[in-house]
Amino acid sequence: MEQDSIRTYRLRGSRITAPQQSALDKYWGLYGIEYSLDFLDLKGLFPDSEQVILEIGFGMGEATALLGRDFPKTGFVAVEVHKPGIGKLMARIEELELSNIRIVEGDAHPIVKTMISDVSLDGVHLFFPDPWPKKRHNKRRIINTEFLKLIHQKIKKGGFFHIATDWVPYAEYIQEAFAASPLFTGGVVERPEWRPLTRFEGQGITKDHQVTDLRYFKA
Repeated sequence: MEQDSIRTYRLRGSRITAPQQSALDKYWGLYGIEYSLDFLDLKGLFPDSEQVILEIGFGMGEATALLGRDFPKTGFVAVEVHKPGIGKLMARIEELELSNIRIVEGDAHPIVKTMISDVSLDGVHLFFPDPWPKKRHNKRRIINTEFLKLIHQKIKKGGFFHIATDWVPYAEYIQEAFAASPLFTGGVVERPEWRPLTRFEGQGITKDHQVTDLRYFKA
């Protein structure tokens, strides 16, 4: 897969457990989508869905699986680079008997560019992206002017971009990036009831991390 020159994700340990690998081997043909230069047929993937949401960086898939369960009429295109998380989510999809989640393995940038057609998404979820807290790494943050231009093209008019972060400086940076863009309107919102509280988020709250939800709409 062609990658952008600046990597916006951190290559964490890729050790995969036997159950995760088993799920990956067993269910990839059912729930996985190979990276390609062709646009996804979202209507064909989710014929019964009333809307389609792009989930960027789902981690271990805890929130994505619960969203798929709670919103059966929504199709979710879930993007992740780490195989353990992909295997874990596939196991959960099978366990919950879900038909409304498909997974693309890889970096969100090329996937969004080449696999998501313009004006095809009802919304985008970006939950707890790597904040790249060190100043010299700020350029690696996924939210920037170019990415906002790219994702704006893919969202339908009136569609949304919902972000959650537990790093206050990153939340402030996100607000500044969107404020400088004429493409979206919105800002900080109350934590929505529909967004699942994951173990990761719960651990952060226990450590007194302040979680910020931001919701922007295509202007």
